[in-house]
Amino acid sequence: MMKALKGFALPILFLVLWQAWAFLFGIHSDTLAAPADIVTAFLAGMEDGSILEATRMTLVAAAGGLAIGGGLGIVTGFIFGLLPPLSRLSRVTVEVLRPVPAVAILPIALLVFGFGYAMEMAIIAFACFFPVMLLTEGAIRQITPRLMEVARVMRLSSVQRTSKIVLPAVLPRMFVAMRLAAGIALIVSVTVEIAANPQGLGYRLMLAGQSLRPADMFATLFWVGAIGWTLNWALVRTEKKLFPFHSLRRIEE
Repeated sequence: MMKALKGFALPILFLVLWQAWAFLFGIHSDTLAAPADIVTAFLAGMEDGSILEATRMTLVAAAGGLAIGGGLGIVTGFIFGLLPPLSRLSRVTVEVLRPVPAVAILPIALLVFGFGYAMEMAIIAFACFFPVMLLTEGAIRQITPRLMEVARVMRLSSVQRTSKIVLPAVLPRMFVAMRLAAGIALIVSVTVEIAANPQGLGYRLMLAGQSLRPADMFATLFWVGAIGWTLNWALVRTEKKLFPFHSLRRIEE
């Protein structure tokens, strides 16, 4: 707990110095606001519900895209991990598509789905698919060969081998993959909303900037950061509770 609190020391110090500078010299700008004004704008947004509604839109899109992209990534990773010839056959296609920025497919998604959740979820799913697929496949490839030899000696079927050996061995790494993809989903969701989709926190952030309301802009920006930090913290805590030995081994490494 103390270690987590120490992590807030630098941001708090920065905000105190920022507020002191604003108090002593004043801030008269269309692009910058004092921390006190940012807090006031944030509380106003919470009171009228605009921040909460924008947050709901962003999180719904991020969760939907993560579920679609992560789910397909896990299934594909399992297939490629268990069938290396199929993985080699698809490697060129994967390596061609994987470096494509998710936002680059925005025009295609916009033509197919139009504005709204479907377009945003499609782009988020594309962004989350490849990291989850590659990490899942890599986890399966790293299973100790002796475990597979034991499965063959025991004459386990493919389903039994997958459920009793493969899945328990790769589940911790799959959770890590989904945790990383969750951060990607939030980033892509806000980016798409800034670029094209008129909803959510990204749109609120862009609108505040274009309307020369720096207090609202920074309030939304810091709120996005707080959501990302809270999400990662919750997933890390969940990982430690579900897979304590795996988490301890990663720390030792």
